[in-house]
Amino acid sequence: MPNCNIRYPKCDLGCISVDLDAVYPDALRAASAHRRNCVATTVATTQESKAIRRPMRAPPPVQKDGPRINEEIRVREVQLIDQTGHNHGPTDIQIALARAQEAGLDLVEIAPNSSPPVCKILDYGKFKYQAQKKAAEARKKQKVVEVKEIKLRPMIDDHDYDVKMRAMQRFFAEGDKVKVTLRFRGREMAHQELGTALLNRLKEDTTKFAKVEQEPRFEGRQVVMVLAPR
Repeated sequence: MPNCNIRYPKCDLGCISVDLDAVYPDALRAASAHRRNCVATTVATTQESKAIRRPMRAPPPVQKDGPRINEEIRVREVQLIDQTGHNHGPTDIQIALARAQEAGLDLVEIAPNSSPPVCKILDYGKFKYQAQKKAAEARKKQKVVEVKEIKLRPMIDDHDYDVKMRAMQRFFAEGDKVKVTLRFRGREMAHQELGTALLNRLKEDTTKFAKVEQEPRFEGRQVVMVLAPR
């Protein structure tokens, strides 16, 4: 209990000691107010000293990468397929686990959304390896389509045009798209019909192995057209 420095009679909490009958009414009122302050301070100090304990929360469940196997399959019955491919129909989970253990293999859940879930007796290590191998082969076969750019001028000569055409054919053979950019300079803007004729010629020359994905459109002082392989 903290001690006060007020020179008044001591309250019943033990702050000041004096005979209350010998004090003046003002002193009595001050002593009574002081007692109330002491009680309020004591209650506040007690409440602040109590630490608030937060409830313990369970960590979120860890998501498993891959199908559930063996004891991880927590259902009453499953559609059981043994290692030979024979379908045993709905089977109690304990019987399915026992058969997998007898065969020295694993019980793997291959169709969890079925009712009941479809499980197969197999070697899970070999099954996982084959799945990873298939995924790797699929990634190798995936082709990332790139957009190659070919820049032209309205007054391009035949030799340069043939060089551009061979480059475009190579891009289309690799499965890429081609962005054709026709740029006008200076007074060439007054002869836009030359650029239109050049793009029409380009579309006709590539019609066997390419198609127009974006028709020619002006972007400032240049015309852009996108071709995609057939």
